[in-house]
Amino acid sequence: MDRLLSVDQVAELLGTTVRFPRRLIEERRITFVKVGRHVRIPESAVSTFVAANTVAPMTLRPTTTLRRVA
Repeated sequence: MDRLLSVDQVAELLGTTVRFPRRLIEERRITFVKVGRHVRIPESAVSTFVAANTVAPMTLRPTTTLRRVA
């Protein structure tokens, strides 16, 4: 069973304000669990969200030439 994190804990884990995870929940962009009136986010959902939104660095082509601007 996954550990369920509070919105505050997710914000700290992601290094954002509390508003960001709340927006993710509102837009249904992250999996969450309602426990009574409390909202909890599984730890695996945070990992999945980060993995899905990770952008790999670009590799520059060695033949890149710069053009002169008139």
